[in-house]
Amino acid sequence: MSATIASAEPGTIDLGSSTPVPMGRLAKVELRKALDTRAGRWFTISILGLVLVVQVIYAFAAPDDALGYGDFLSVAGGVLGYFMPILIIMLVTSEASQRNGLVTFTLEPRRSRVVVAKFLAGFALSFAVMVLAALIAVLGTVLGLATGAEPDWSVDGNLLFNGFVLANVIGVLIGFAIATLLMNTPAAIVGYFVYSLILPIAVGILGSLSSGFADVAPWIEFNTAQTPLFTGDYTPTGEEWAQIAVSGAIWLVIPLVLGIARLLRIEFK
Repeated sequence: MSATIASAEPGTIDLGSSTPVPMGRLAKVELRKALDTRAGRWFTISILGLVLVVQVIYAFAAPDDALGYGDFLSVAGGVLGYFMPILIIMLVTSEASQRNGLVTFTLEPRRSRVVVAKFLAGFALSFAVMVLAALIAVLGTVLGLATGAEPDWSVDGNLLFNGFVLANVIGVLIGFAIATLLMNTPAAIVGYFVYSLILPIAVGILGSLSSGFADVAPWIEFNTAQTPLFTGDYTPTGEEWAQIAVSGAIWLVIPLVLGIARLLRIEFK
């Protein structure tokens, strides 16, 4: 290092030959940032606690023939689908909301590597939460036994992959896209709930009033297009796959590309 400094101009330090920070270390830092704050840590605990509460309520409220492990897994996936993307939003917008962007992008000036690290950390955190939720679903099924039911422990592969894993992965990607596009925690959270709650309701109302709009809705609204992935036989037709691709490009791909481009250029103060 002394040789590097000696060869540089007076008053400057040449860091061109320094070893870049490994991507694994960047991802670990981003993961720690997601859980080191009280908001991130307690929100994660609250999500899992909510999953547990809903499982207990479901165990006593559902009929005996709907107390299988697959049923409890679906319930857990539904809770995660609404709240887990908020974890990703908080992770991505931390530089803007906590005003530490200058520190992050000074220590790692190549913003693209920070974006990838956030992406990896977000998926690692999401996977860990999904595993814990699946374990809580086991507890829910055991509680179903205590109510006198004889639950089915088998799980349909399509339900596990499409209804639980894929549904939550899409939610995480949507949260990531909205967060990078807005780079403001409250605005991104509101934007996500508008997308996931208000928009499907509005589309459903318009579809019931107009059969023509009901035919067009899967092509322009991503939630509606995804329905064949999570219901019935979980096997979309060719036309339904096309609807998923077109609406996914509108609501996921384009916002994600624009959001990452904005994050790479935004000025942090």
